[in-house]
Amino acid sequence: MNHDETLIEIRSAGDVLTIEEAARYLRIGRTTMYALVMDGAVRSIKIGYLRRVPLECLREYVADQLSRAEAAGQVA
Repeated sequence: MNHDETLIEIRSAGDVLTIEEAARYLRIGRTTMYALVMDGAVRSIKIGYLRRVPLECLREYVADQLSRAEAAGQVA
């Protein structure tokens, strides 16, 4: 599955992503995504036994990382 297909799949899936979909959205590995979720850096929800990441939470994470980088003078 290429990046365009992933975005189409995410758009059609609604606003709640699996860990794997969230990792593809951020273009990081699945293990890294699990670590971010388990550490609380990226908020998530449980639906039954399943862990899901609302798209809004990924956007919050990216905005927070951007703010931190700007404050540290690390943004080009």
